[in-house]
Amino acid sequence: MAENKFPCGFSGNSRETVCIDTNRVLDSCRDRDCFERVRVYLSCYGNEVLEHTGMIRTKSAKIVWTNINIDPIQFNNGFYALTIRFYVKLCFEACVGGGHSQELEGIAVLEKRVVLFGGENNVSIFKSQACDSFCALPQPISCEHNAPTAYVEVVSPVVLDTKIVEKVADCNCKCCCCCQENDLPETVLSCMNEPLDFDDDDGGGRRYLTVSLGIFSIVRLVRPTQLLVQATEYCIPEKECTPVEENDPCRVFRSMPFPVNEFCAANAPLHQATDAHGSRCGCGS
Repeated sequence: MAENKFPCGFSGNSRETVCIDTNRVLDSCRDRDCFERVRVYLSCYGNEVLEHTGMIRTKSAKIVWTNINIDPIQFNNGFYALTIRFYVKLCFEACVGGGHSQELEGIAVLEKRVVLFGGENNVSIFKSQACDSFCALPQPISCEHNAPTAYVEVVSPVVLDTKIVEKVADCNCKCCCCCQENDLPETVLSCMNEPLDFDDDDGGGRRYLTVSLGIFSIVRLVRPTQLLVQATEYCIPEKECTPVEENDPCRVFRSMPFPVNEFCAANAPLHQATDAHGSRCGCGS
């Protein structure tokens, strides 16, 4: 930063080699998953609305919870199988006749599996806490099998399709075998305005709702490590903090740069033509 002009200590040569404790990424992957015909569980009110509508659309989809399970793969030392389960909260709008609409919420459960290299480590790691007393026991931060730590980065799901399906004996929907209230985390249930209805024993011609979702994700495995890096002493910034004048909000607004990029449409990607041999025109062999 250009404003950092006062290094601590004011020494002439402030660069040195230091050791830092951080996480090292051992393996990672990116993926685009398409989950088709996933069963959506609604509340009793939502199921009643579903019985009296012929048109429904998905307004929003948001991942509210994720469960990640790591298991070592036998006879493949250092490799781990990751089972990732996404709990997606969906908001729907249904037409109920007379130009009226009703909103309803539901939960869909998605599951994916990947295999990544996480290395091996036979040490046990313990970490002290700031509030530990003399007789307190240190809290271990290593888990069973000394597995690495998994991180999953994911964007909001892309809604590809929403369908109302008549309930039949052989259900073709996909629910990841998480179809009971006790199987859902408390955090997922608490984000719903009404309790979900898991009772499928009513028979008759009831309907159920399915969605198809697309998810972009990045998964990585990390382990603690120590690295030597070139570091510079912390510098005190020269720039002073400027308070906001609450009595003149328009002055603050006028000082903001105009968001030109927000008004510019993105350019469409250019598709190059290919010849009969499959090579792109204008490209060298």
